[in-house]
Amino acid sequence: MTFDFCIFIFWHVFGSTVYLRSGYVLCRLLLSQDFIGNSGESALEYGSRSLRRLGSSYVGGDEDSDKQEDSRNKSESDEVDNSITPKSFPVCDDRHSELIPCLDRNIHSQMRLKLDLSLMEHYERHCPLPERRFNCLIPPPPGYKIPIKWPASRDEVWKANIPHTHLAHEKSDQNWMVVKGDKINFPGGGTHFHYGADKYIAHIANMLNFSDNNLNNEGNLRAVFDVGCGVASFGGYLLSSNIIAMSLAPNDVHQNQIQFALERGIPAYLGVLGTKRLPYPSRSFELAHCSRCRIDWLQRDGILLLELDRLLRPGGYFAYSSPEAYAQDEEDLRIWKQMSALVERMCWKIAAKKNQTVIWQKPLTNDCYLEREPGTQPPLCQSDDDPDAVWNVAMETCITPYSEHDHKTGGSGLAPWPERLTSPPPRLADLRYSNEMFEKDMELWKQRVDSYWNLLSEKIEPDTVRNVMDMKANLGSFAAALKDKNVWVMNVVPEDGPNTLKIVYDRGLIGSIHNWCEAYSTYPRTYDMLHAWTIFSDIERKGCSREDLLLEIDRILRPSGFVIIRDQPAVVDFVKKYLSALRWEEVASSSDGDEAVLIIQKKLWLAPESFRDTE
Repeated sequence: MTFDFCIFIFWHVFGSTVYLRSGYVLCRLLLSQDFIGNSGESALEYGSRSLRRLGSSYVGGDEDSDKQEDSRNKSESDEVDNSITPKSFPVCDDRHSELIPCLDRNIHSQMRLKLDLSLMEHYERHCPLPERRFNCLIPPPPGYKIPIKWPASRDEVWKANIPHTHLAHEKSDQNWMVVKGDKINFPGGGTHFHYGADKYIAHIANMLNFSDNNLNNEGNLRAVFDVGCGVASFGGYLLSSNIIAMSLAPNDVHQNQIQFALERGIPAYLGVLGTKRLPYPSRSFELAHCSRCRIDWLQRDGILLLELDRLLRPGGYFAYSSPEAYAQDEEDLRIWKQMSALVERMCWKIAAKKNQTVIWQKPLTNDCYLEREPGTQPPLCQSDDDPDAVWNVAMETCITPYSEHDHKTGGSGLAPWPERLTSPPPRLADLRYSNEMFEKDMELWKQRVDSYWNLLSEKIEPDTVRNVMDMKANLGSFAAALKDKNVWVMNVVPEDGPNTLKIVYDRGLIGSIHNWCEAYSTYPRTYDMLHAWTIFSDIERKGCSREDLLLEIDRILRPSGFVIIRDQPAVVDFVKKYLSALRWEEVASSSDGDEAVLIIQKKLWLAPESFRDTE
């Protein structure tokens, strides 16, 4: 039996691309004994017991019978687990080159989900069941090239890397993007700022009377939340003013807008204002921005605007550029009147209004909330509501009041940027962390990052790395140690540990909450470097698959990108067994006390023709 015939039989038995990677593995087991092991058992027996272990689950089955078999063969299976390592993982076909597992619309029908489209539930995260995970290597698109380096990448990317030009045609009158030969250029325009984001940003600063028309307001405005961001030109042009934006957009009809943003080297995240809280803590941003973002802010008693309110710091701004702010037709006037009444009840004030933009400001203290008439809607949130609990937590139609500290001080009490990065923030006390602990953590990670860069010295130049993810950021000191590098860091805080993400934001950095037993909300090939500190040990304690995490890291990582793994020596040994299968190569390794460090680099490879457009 040939390999192609084996795949053909498997396809007709299961009838789904979801299980196709199981066919690749099973056929390789049957035909080429594609596993290394000491046992003399047949490959078919390996497949029946090991496919599920190799990345959680390749094929479905009866769990009870699995448990019985595991019980009967415990000592034998333990020996097999320790001796078997795949020579290669199967390659997904090209249709999955942009797969985002927890935002894959095909899952909705497979899981028979009943979603309310009016609430945007179809754009929220819905992760596949273990037996339906795509446990294969995501191939780059044909013709993929190593991305253009920052800062040139802000203005141009390779068309082959994101071969989607529909936005260039759809937004041709708005200067979002222009196709020029083998590249896509970004003139800096947007739906509301056709003539450039830089001029628009200066216009907002001028409206607020900030000195020199600089929106950073002498370092006091550092973190911006840009909702409905398009290709993130607004966020890209803020960087030169020492402002970092979390650019947010869903995987909607403008499908690849976040992918373009990240390819450009601009911070961005796939998400939607729907029914669940966004994965950011309260009081994270000095400014929220919506430019023609097509969001109905009045729906469900203003619940989406109240989510923005939760995210804004005391005295924070909401810059809103939309027809409702200036148009005079009946419908726009109705929306403006109702929206004005809502934000007034929320104690927001108009800070400035000019031409097509209005800027509201949130109060500095709780005084206005406490002075409202009894029964005023929306109400204040209950005292037992944790405004920083966000992972799979539903939004609420209530106003988040300030902590006693913020109320008394009339603000967040944060130092201006860049002093903010190294100054212990007041919210450390929420976690019972002392200033001394903060400073020791900062010094520890400075030493560790210096060590990493020494190990990488022969592999990287100043512009080699741009998009960095710290998979377990803790207080954000890894990112802080990179302050002199030309990088930005997505600081990820696991959902089941100390909620330190608010400290990360209080330091002038950005990040998100996440559960690493699931896929992250980003496109494939979007990060140049991932830092994994004890993540493998953490998910193993939770009963999740380390193989799945390896495949997820590979999905996120750009070709030629780096992974720094700091964990127990046994974890590093485990990862080393998979380097060949993942097409990774070891760059360096070292030990540091009880922890081992492994640095790997992902090779650039393209899928063979036989794996493309598999039907």
